[in-house]
Amino acid sequence: MCGIIGVVATTPVNQLLYDGLQVLQHRGQDAAGIATSEGGKFHMHKGQGLVRDVFRTRNMRNLLGNWGIGHVRYPTAGSACNPAEAQPFYVNSPFGLLLAHNGNLTNSEELKREMFLSDLRHINTNSDSEVLLNVLAHELQAAAKGFKLDDEAVFRAVAGVHRRCRGAYAAVVMIAGYGLLAFRDPYGIRPLVIGRNDTPDAAEWLVASESVATDVLGFRMLRDVAPGEAILIDTEGNFRSRQCAPHTVQAPCMFEFVYLARPDSIIDGISVYESRVKMGEFLAEKLKRTMPHVDIDVVIPIPDSSRPAAMEMAHRLDLPYREGFVKNRYIGRTFIMPGQATRKKSVRQKLNTIHQEFKGKKVLLVDDSIVRGTTSREIVTMAREAGAAKVYMASAAPPVRHANVYGIDMPTRGELIAAGRDEDEICREIGADGLIYQDIQDLKAAVRSVNPSITFFETSCFDGCYVTGDITAEYLTGVENQRGESKGGGDEEDGQLDLNLVANHEN
Repeated sequence: MCGIIGVVATTPVNQLLYDGLQVLQHRGQDAAGIATSEGGKFHMHKGQGLVRDVFRTRNMRNLLGNWGIGHVRYPTAGSACNPAEAQPFYVNSPFGLLLAHNGNLTNSEELKREMFLSDLRHINTNSDSEVLLNVLAHELQAAAKGFKLDDEAVFRAVAGVHRRCRGAYAAVVMIAGYGLLAFRDPYGIRPLVIGRNDTPDAAEWLVASESVATDVLGFRMLRDVAPGEAILIDTEGNFRSRQCAPHTVQAPCMFEFVYLARPDSIIDGISVYESRVKMGEFLAEKLKRTMPHVDIDVVIPIPDSSRPAAMEMAHRLDLPYREGFVKNRYIGRTFIMPGQATRKKSVRQKLNTIHQEFKGKKVLLVDDSIVRGTTSREIVTMAREAGAAKVYMASAAPPVRHANVYGIDMPTRGELIAAGRDEDEICREIGADGLIYQDIQDLKAAVRSVNPSITFFETSCFDGCYVTGDITAEYLTGVENQRGESKGGGDEEDGQLDLNLVANHEN
């Protein structure tokens, strides 16, 4: 998972992009980058770290122009970012392109071979985002006969991307001298929304991973980019769109609603907050059915994303809701931190108990999901050390038993506590007195109840069903074998790159 944003404005765009990345920071903490355009010249700065650490005043002053894109990176393979893989990515041929991508291509190795053998394009990093960029560049060159670029050529190029690329991808692209392109894969796995702001001069446009960016930046959210759709906004603010895939299925990633997205976002017409409340409602009903004799004194959430579900569970169970953990806001989200040792170390740095809420009580701890089990095990231990008489654990999501290959850091079964274990075994592993998981059908029903028009979801990490239809056992084995391999490092000072990229474009 990463966060992407693109803006076409009537005034300098650097501050808008920076502020937008700040509210998308939860989607990636490994690296950040911004690119803008002034005339035929691109300006870019990117580097490792949080948005606030990557950009200084001198960098912002160099990001000139009224349109641009931004990216916050989360390393899919679970390892630290190579500085060269921070985004946006740039290629100068055929027209000068900059791309920021959220998702994961499942056929990137095959595409790399095609790039080398037939497309005659060079891939310089291990990033599938660079592959996506070069596929787009090749298709754009083929579509723009005589190197004459127009809207029709751009949309044909995106159709070519859809024919060749597999997996999950939402992307924003700057085409030098022409405008901002954004597109979403034919399954709509990763989110992308469109916002508009009307000014006295012209309409301003924004595309971003989550609607929270439109809210914070003062744009009015129009709608989601449809699966397979491409939108094109020229430098004058003129908006066009086209469906570029012959067959589409709307299958948003369920983990966006469970954990990834901010609760104040709306994705595919579904309020993330409301969906999490509904998860608590369904889970409370299951607890009543399956654990009627369990005596619980208090419901306590694991902050932050489980709060809506925990509050609704407490309401439905007629139990007190209490805050038992204080979260250190300056520690990264443990789920997306590279390296198991770092995760183990960070749990107690991240959370601390309020002892009086635990002492002598039988507590029900509610979490959004249990992935590796590392955090759950530590939290159960912390609750007992704070004096809890009994510690029960509830997960608003089903057991995570399968690899995710669409851009979330859970690629190997060996790291998933639920893989090969039943609920009793998982309960013993985390040291709880009882454990309850959401049923997969209840999870789907909970989210679907917020927007009944969405009838299908990408739920492969729970049920092992991969919506793109191209994932084999051999592919999953290959991902596991590659995991943990060092990506190497760069020579850039402070791990940051500050580039002025000149790209001339003729319409």
